[in-house]
Amino acid sequence: MKRRILFSVVIYNLLFALPAVVLLFYAFSSMWRYPDIIPRRFDMHGLSFISGEFQGIARGLGGSFLYSLCTVALTFIMTVLPASEFARRSFPFKHLAEGLFLSPALIPSMAFAAGIQFIFIKIGISDSTTGVVLILSLVSYPYMLRALTAGFQAIGTGYRECALNLGSGRLTALLRVEIPLLVPAIISGASVVFLVAFSEYFLVFLMGGGSVPSYSGYLFPFLNSSDRSAASTLTLIFLIIPILLFALTDGLVLRSYRKKGLS
Repeated sequence: MKRRILFSVVIYNLLFALPAVVLLFYAFSSMWRYPDIIPRRFDMHGLSFISGEFQGIARGLGGSFLYSLCTVALTFIMTVLPASEFARRSFPFKHLAEGLFLSPALIPSMAFAAGIQFIFIKIGISDSTTGVVLILSLVSYPYMLRALTAGFQAIGTGYRECALNLGSGRLTALLRVEIPLLVPAIISGASVVFLVAFSEYFLVFLMGGGSVPSYSGYLFPFLNSSDRSAASTLTLIFLIIPILLFALTDGLVLRSYRKKGLS
């Protein structure tokens, strides 16, 4: 059994690592031709491109981080109370209501955005960061909802009831008792929402009208260009930045838990 698990881990890691290795070779070689297994000549064209286009790359990364983090915050606000109700209460047509809440994850984003863009134009929030954050939140909140629902089910109602019996208000119990216990579930949902928002191209381009800077919008034209070294270097940045962010978040949370004696 252990050998099977180890074998599966090795296979999955290889499936993840091999594409990254190919990108790494392309990033440091502008000449890689068939049938060479590895490039015959390495150069710094990719790094030179990054240094020359630093302002455009930084602008795209900054825009993507901004609307992705805002999307995470908005989806949490949208879903924390419904998740609590779905996790703890039984009411008529509960499964139907939950299915309706999760339906945006089942509808193609293109079909969903085509209708809502007309509404955004009418109310004046198209071609803006606000419109981008709203459309990304409407598409990705089911992931946060499922994570928080599972989190509320895991912590149960005991902590909340103790806080209420000791004189705490409902809002105070939520903010000071339940949300700290929900941190692992929040990180789980936030990770998926952030990745969906950070990597989205079509919705950002449609709702942002090209005026909202995004890294995916900056990267996409290079994927169809002949400069594979630049495209691979940009793609590696696209891969590394979220990993570093999640590693930093995990480290800070673990450190905080250790200070509180919770790990």
